[in-house]
Amino acid sequence: MDRTKLIIILGPTATGKSRLAVELASAFNGEIIGADSMQVYRRMDIGTAKPTKDERQMAPHHMIDVVEPDGEYCAASYARDAALKIMEISSRGKTPFVVGGTGLYIRALVHGICEAPASDMDLRKRLVLEARTSGRAALHGRLGRVDPEAARAIHPNNLARVVRALEVYELTGRPISRHWGAHGFSSTPYLTLKIGLMKDRQELYRDIEARVDGMVRDGLVEETRALLDSGCAAGSKPMLALGYKEIAGYLGGRYTLEEAAGLLKMNTRRYAKRQITWFKKEPDIRWFHPGQKNGIIDCVRGFID
Repeated sequence: MDRTKLIIILGPTATGKSRLAVELASAFNGEIIGADSMQVYRRMDIGTAKPTKDERQMAPHHMIDVVEPDGEYCAASYARDAALKIMEISSRGKTPFVVGGTGLYIRALVHGICEAPASDMDLRKRLVLEARTSGRAALHGRLGRVDPEAARAIHPNNLARVVRALEVYELTGRPISRHWGAHGFSSTPYLTLKIGLMKDRQELYRDIEARVDGMVRDGLVEETRALLDSGCAAGSKPMLALGYKEIAGYLGGRYTLEEAAGLLKMNTRRYAKRQITWFKKEPDIRWFHPGQKNGIIDCVRGFID
């Protein structure tokens, strides 16, 4: 059976993925499927750098604004929902473009996700509380003792993945890395072209700082305040995301606005470094500077034709 052709635009934050995707989708009769773990949440627009209204009018977008901030959403949910969208888009004779920087979502979509038990909310709350009282490093250290392979693969600051790994271990008695190994992540129903966007470090950091300044100017403080006023808990997963966590600290009196913006810039730079590390381990990515548009267009045209 012929596999569906799938074009994936990936890379660290602030490299112009959304803008490029819109241009490519417009040129190649395509539609865009977001692959961002925060853009799935409604009412979180500025802090997640969602595509603008103009960009959404230029090309149809999917997998954005699919769940409320207090809803549960994970890589398995994304892989299921995005696969249905790809099927729908392809059935209409359109080209699906997957665009985003959440490497786990992209991997889950392309290669599937390993079988593991459903979340146990009581256990998860206990592990999160342990991280708050003892520190994330201590929780990551515990993971290192029961599953060294997972601890090497998961950054200590990625609380959600540390908690999930310990949750799986406590529920099954098996390290989550054993589940990874059993799955293999080797099969895919898609024929993929992976386009990676990369800037040199100085340029990337400069653009990250400009993006943060733009977010504050465009209303990130007001957006965060509205989310908190609507009942979104400051300690919930979406509100601990980049941008909202720092601005919530400002609104709570822990920082000045200047300090919060500076902290956000630093945390975003660190996040970009983690994204780069993740994607450098992924196979078959063709890397381009965002300015190499003609080369990217030729690459996409050759793949489609």
